[in-house]
Amino acid sequence: MALSFEGPTDIADGRGISRAMDDLWVFGYGSLIWRPGFDFTERLQARLGGYHRALCVRSHVHRGTPEKPGLVFGLDRGGSCVGMAFRVPAAERDPTIAYLRERELVTHVYREMTLPVRLTDGRSVRALTYVVDRGHSQYAGRVTVEHAAAVVQRSHGQSGANVDYVTSALDHIHEMGLRDSWLEQVVAHLHR
Repeated sequence: MALSFEGPTDIADGRGISRAMDDLWVFGYGSLIWRPGFDFTERLQARLGGYHRALCVRSHVHRGTPEKPGLVFGLDRGGSCVGMAFRVPAAERDPTIAYLRERELVTHVYREMTLPVRLTDGRSVRALTYVVDRGHSQYAGRVTVEHAAAVVQRSHGQSGANVDYVTSALDHIHEMGLRDSWLEQVVAHLHR
């Protein structure tokens, strides 16, 4: 059964996710790195050009509430981002896409896109990912280290404490052999 890509989940490049008989690649840059929630046959680090990981989304559900929104990651334009690419077998693509939409498109602050990523083994693949919609009311833009730490420290949502999300993200970024000095400063402020 073919999936429909109408409404707020339009694929920006017009090519769609790919044919239903193909395996699906998913690019994770936040909690998908350590908690994908779907079956996959391959997992590799990958670099996405043109976007960077940023605490730029006000979370009203998973890590905050409408009254006290938390901050979660979004892919914002500019730079590049190293994350994890997951290969999902063709037989699992429809349930995986449905799961990801339920998880990532709760408030439609993200745009579902397929974008080219470079895997650590040298291959280039197109991967499904979620890019922040800068026009959405939950887009926080660029925030200071101090502001981010204050918001993260006080916020809690359906998926738990915002502090746990941010510190876990940094731990997993370090496990990948990467550094994020801005995020390291935020976490350092959390422990003051």
